[in-house]
Amino acid sequence: GKPLWPEGIVGSLTHCHGYRAAALAREQDVLSLGIDAEPHAPLPEGVRELVTLPAERERIGPQAEEGSGALHWDRVLFSAKESVFKTWYPVTGVELDFVEADLTMHQESDPGGGGTPGAARGTFTARLLLTDPALPTTLRGRWRIEDGVIATAVLVRPNWREDGGA
Repeated sequence: GKPLWPEGIVGSLTHCHGYRAAALAREQDVLSLGIDAEPHAPLPEGVRELVTLPAERERIGPQAEEGSGALHWDRVLFSAKESVFKTWYPVTGVELDFVEADLTMHQESDPGGGGTPGAARGTFTARLLLTDPALPTTLRGRWRIEDGVIATAVLVRPNWREDGGA
């Protein structure tokens, strides 16, 4: 069920309605990476509680609960967690559960959407509650919304220990 990359290559795949992507890198430059894409829409009813921690729900606020507003934080958070999991698994061989990563989302003040309606972007920090010495306990990633698609990405370099983290 996982992609088999050529020797010396790491990568990640994602797809959702109307969008498909692959990200590849040389193993000497990147230890692991994960990407995810989701439609920019609220999560289906009941899913938010299954895939988020109480602290995450508090941080993303009531707008995600109601599914109102321009930004569907619940789905952005879900996609970011998927990227974290896709980064974690190839290195550890262990699947993470949704409650084993605690994410904090940050929106950039200038969305830089080039005037595209609904465009937004930012970063996120994932504190891993299940740890493995092969990866840092905190991963950092980026997210962007454009043309109705949320895209998220996480990358860990091989020298993460010297750089002080991911």
